[in-house]
Amino acid sequence: MAERLVAIGRSGDREAFAALFEYYAPRLKAYLLRAARDPSIADEVMQETMVMVWRKAAQYDPAKASAATWIFTIARNLRIDAFRRGRRPEIDPSDPALVPEMDLPADQAIVRQEAESGLRKAMAALSETEQQLLQLAFYEDLSHSSIAARLGVPLGTVKSRIRMTFAKLRSSLEKSEDEGR
Repeated sequence: MAERLVAIGRSGDREAFAALFEYYAPRLKAYLLRAARDPSIADEVMQETMVMVWRKAAQYDPAKASAATWIFTIARNLRIDAFRRGRRPEIDPSDPALVPEMDLPADQAIVRQEAESGLRKAMAALSETEQQLLQLAFYEDLSHSSIAARLGVPLGTVKSRIRMTFAKLRSSLEKSEDEGR
């Protein structure tokens, strides 16, 4: 199977991909069903996996891993991303937590304004790349793998950059909080 994966990467060999799909699709689905227990999610992640295999086949290195290991690792990562997306609750506009608060006492309003101002300053201090990562991850609600695909960088790079951006924000906010005392 490794030869077929290499052929797909080199020349976009559709016959090799069809054979790879025929062999791995049922195995991936069985693996994903055990993990997800939802046939629709298993189907979706299996399809995403095979699309990713087609797109990223040129990156496959038979010296580093077998074809099965490489493909199942992609499936595992996409399954984790799907699980993370699924854990996010649907927003209910009638939720009391989302209803604007009535007028706050003056001291609380000032504290809130200072916190919001500090956050805006901390966000403005981030690089354009860091702001873009936060935009994609939290405002556009993209998975890490989707961000990696959109930016054309490895998944690990996206994850580490997001962690570093949070650390930078945290440090900046703590610093501004200490200065305010």
